[in-house]
Amino acid sequence: MLSSPLFNAAALLSFVYNPSIAAPLSKRSIAGPVIQSNFPDPAVIQVGSTFYAFATNNGAQHVPYATSPDFNAWTVADGGDALPNVGRWSNGNNVWAPDVIQLNPSRFVMYYTANTADGATHCLGAATSSTVEGPYDPLPDTLGNCPREYVCLRFSSHLSLPRYHYSKGGAIDPAGFVDSDGNIYVVYKIDGNSIGHGGNCNNGVAPIVPTPIMIQPMEADGVTAKGSPTQILDRSDADGPLVEAPSLVRSSEGTYVLFFSSNCYAGPYYDTSYATASNVMGPYTKSGAPLFVTGSGPNGELFSPGGTDVLADGKRIVFHADQGTSAATRQMYIGDITISGTTVTI
Repeated sequence: MLSSPLFNAAALLSFVYNPSIAAPLSKRSIAGPVIQSNFPDPAVIQVGSTFYAFATNNGAQHVPYATSPDFNAWTVADGGDALPNVGRWSNGNNVWAPDVIQLNPSRFVMYYTANTADGATHCLGAATSSTVEGPYDPLPDTLGNCPREYVCLRFSSHLSLPRYHYSKGGAIDPAGFVDSDGNIYVVYKIDGNSIGHGGNCNNGVAPIVPTPIMIQPMEADGVTAKGSPTQILDRSDADGPLVEAPSLVRSSEGTYVLFFSSNCYAGPYYDTSYATASNVMGPYTKSGAPLFVTGSGPNGELFSPGGTDVLADGKRIVFHADQGTSAATRQMYIGDITISGTTVTI
């Protein structure tokens, strides 16, 4: 997600939040902050009996990470960087929203976002490791063809997202998903608001630029595309300037649930919402109300809750919310969810 939006108070006021429309939260459904330091856009994975969370860069590490033996008590690895080096396609700035999937006992794939070498846009990268905590070895080229041709002259056989993504704002927020049949997908956002026309998160002034969520089928190695990506979601007026931060899970009943955030992360309207489908490729139908918003929480303490990721079991989530009312420190929270049919409750 954007780390320095163009903020316009008048545009912001056009997107009104109402905590009463979000799902009610029980005293035990949410806990936190379980990480009190800055740990935005957390991604979570369980390996054996240990849980691992990965976050957007913190100014010192590209991908800081934390561990937990029970999902409740978390310890941030002191100085730990799961991705000490990025692909040569990137200048190493603004490494955002990593996600990790496990393909076998000794192969883990990390997807991440970073600036291109010239800093002109964001693109997707991938890295692999034999252990979940890394260090991950980055692929040399982008995970997609969103840079301009003169930025990336060589493209490997790995995932090649359409070149038009660059002209539409680049790509951010990749998240891997391994389906029950073993098929692998990556969902991500085309970052249209990065080339918007000002206002709230740079996309509150007409003409509003689309910010679609895409899904890309993958080969068994997790880093090679299989066919072309498909758009499965986009913003509407109710979403404010954007949708972003997708995370996909399949329920025990076979429903595909796509969690996402809408509105601008730097303000009170950022939320966690979801959409559901009976087929992984869609169509996806948005829920009638966000899962939680500012003012949610057992004591109404959450401010700008988003960047949600869900465990593969479909029962637990991690997300960030602001410390106080400033996005300068986004702390990690945990929650228990229930998916019944096309309804998610927390």
